Amino acid sequence: MAEAGKVILDARSMTKKFPVTSSFIKRVIGYVNAVDDVSFRVMEGETFGLVGESGCGKTTLGRCILRAIEPTGGNIRFLNRDGEVIEIEKLDQNELRKARRDMQMVFQDPYASLNPRWIVQNIIAEPLVSNSDLNKAEIKERVEELMGLVSLNIRYLERYPHAFSGGQRQRIGVARALATNPRFLVCDEAVSARDVSVQAQVINLLIELQDKLHLSYMFISHDLSVIQHISDRVGVMYVGQLVENAPKKELFHHPLHPYTEALLSAKPLPDPRIKKEQIILSGEVPNPSKPPPGCYFHTRCRYCTDICKEQAPEYKEASAGHFVACHRYGDLALKGIASLTG
Repeated sequence: MAEAGKVILDARSMTKKFPVTSSFIKRVIGYVNAVDDVSFRVMEGETFGLVGESGCGKTTLGRCILRAIEPTGGNIRFLNRDGEVIEIEKLDQNELRKARRDMQMVFQDPYASLNPRWIVQNIIAEPLVSNSDLNKAEIKERVEELMGLVSLNIRYLERYPHAFSGGQRQRIGVARALATNPRFLVCDEAVSARDVSVQAQVINLLIELQDKLHLSYMFISHDLSVIQHISDRVGVMYVGQLVENAPKKELFHHPLHPYTEALLSAKPLPDPRIKKEQIILSGEVPNPSKPPPGCYFHTRCRYCTDICKEQAPEYKEASAGHFVACHRYGDLALKGIASLTG
């Protein structure tokens, strides 16, 4: 992984609300708080891992960062290739199109994200046709270069997506994302639903490309093992909120939020002979359209007190680079991955 430098992405107070309408007259009767006041930074050359249960808002946050969907509120500052800090949420469509040369996405499902009617040559060339002044010969040369970067034979350029395995399709998706020489990639569950060997190949490819091309990643996953392997810093989301954010080693060994502790206890171990204490969370995940008062996690937290039920915790820096939203982080001795085994 590349050495971190300047701040390449600074997201502040990000929110996304989806309207809930009545069945008959389509009147708005409420909102789903998919992303609820989330702030974080990504450094140049860094991989920021984002983890949480399904439905917690990880993918929505990633799409809001790129404005693939419009955020309801918040500020997104991005350091572009010219060294200028631009505010993504304020760009018009022409300016946004230009900015997207530097910000691309690797989608979760390569079966759905690749056009089944196009050959690979056209799929990878599409961003170049739309966002560059290259002629046909230069585009063809660039596409062949990208195929080499993701370790695919240029003989495959005339084939359609259905002719490839899932891992190969994901490599094609990565090549397409790299076409415009971006600086920042959002990888949305890029290795989910793949067998372990394919996961390892794609992850190692992303790490190799990061070093070679000086990329920064926002890597979204529900798999803690993958997050631990690829990330430099890890954020934990729960019901649309970022509840903890810390350097990888610090978060895995010294968690400060009870939800993080519970997630770590569910992480599988490679040696079945090692016994591990698993924390079973009672109750259901709160409805994001009607979240509970106070801390959203208090309905499932075994450390809950009265203040947790009444007052929302402040998201604050508990120690250098370690942020948490919990009333009791100072008086709880939570267990990391080392202390959960015995």
